[in-house]
Amino acid sequence: MAHVNPDPDVVVALEAAFPRHLRAEVENVLGVLPPAKYQPAWSFHVLVAGEPVAIPYRIYPDEPSPDAQAALPPTERAIVDCLYTRHHDGRVRQNHLERVVGLTEPWVAPFVVQLVGEYVDEILLVIQRDLAPSLTTPGNSAGRVYGRFVAENPAFLALTGQRVASYWSCYYRQRYPALTDYPGHALIAALRTAGRRCRAAVSGVSPRSG
Repeated sequence: MAHVNPDPDVVVALEAAFPRHLRAEVENVLGVLPPAKYQPAWSFHVLVAGEPVAIPYRIYPDEPSPDAQAALPPTERAIVDCLYTRHHDGRVRQNHLERVVGLTEPWVAPFVVQLVGEYVDEILLVIQRDLAPSLTTPGNSAGRVYGRFVAENPAFLALTGQRVASYWSCYYRQRYPALTDYPGHALIAALRTAGRRCRAAVSGVSPRSG
């Protein structure tokens, strides 16, 4: 059974997380989300193919039922998965990440990159396994999509890199003795490589290696 979220502020906050051309699909998705006990947490602002979006840092509704998710068209299922990468439960975030990390829609990229700068290293390992090789392979579609995202959002990537270093220092020094061993650091390096390739393709100048 579909749910209608009665709080217009929640609707506005979740619609703002995606480009305008997805408005109809987002509205359909919001019709199946269970009501949330809390408002979405503060949003982070990035550009997606030149368009500003504002993505909640955390959301608090329960997941839609598996049947409700399965009944959605592929784009709407991906929207659900992107939204639930922002869920307050790390296991929920990881489950939904695994469904979208292989997609190359530009609007998926900020949800994945945001997770690189968070503290659950099991999530970092999923991204490292399923995305990182594509980021550093010339001509790969994922590399182009993430490269453009990085090129458009240098301050966001810089902040994400700072968070990676902070979480490693606070929580993971024993598991990963050097920062360069930490999966988040390798992902930031791969994203920077993709960004350099994107900028070089635009300028016509060959990117530096490394």
